[in-house]
Amino acid sequence: MTELKYNRCGDYLIPDMGLSDDDRTPLGRYGAMRCSYLKEHRPGLYTRLLLSGHLIRQLNEVDRAAAQMMDVMLPQMAQKAGLTEALKNTDPLRWAGIMNTITAQIEEIILAELVYS
Repeated sequence: MTELKYNRCGDYLIPDMGLSDDDRTPLGRYGAMRCSYLKEHRPGLYTRLLLSGHLIRQLNEVDRAAAQMMDVMLPQMAQKAGLTEALKNTDPLRWAGIMNTITAQIEEIILAELVYS
C-alpha cells in the first residue's frame, strides 16, 4: 500500500490526494459504463479502488482494452461476413446493416468481458 502524504491546514492534516497525469485523461464510453457498474453492483470494490487511487487507472485500462478489442475483432469479423469494398459500392444499405450487426456483436463481447466482469 502506498504511503499518503498530508498537508497541514490549521490544526488538521488533510491527505494530499492529487491526480496523476494518467488520471487526468477523460473517461471514454466503456470506462464510464464500468464506473457506473461498479458503483451500483460492486460498491465494495468501487470504494476500495477509489480509496487506493487505482479506480481511474482501471477505468482507463478498460477503455484501452475495449478499443483494442474493437480494432482487432472488427476487420476479422467483417472479413468472415464477406464485407468488401465492392459490396459497399454496390449495396451500401446491406453493407451498413451487416457492419452494424458486427459492431453490436463486438460491443456485447466487450460488455460481457470487460465492463460487467
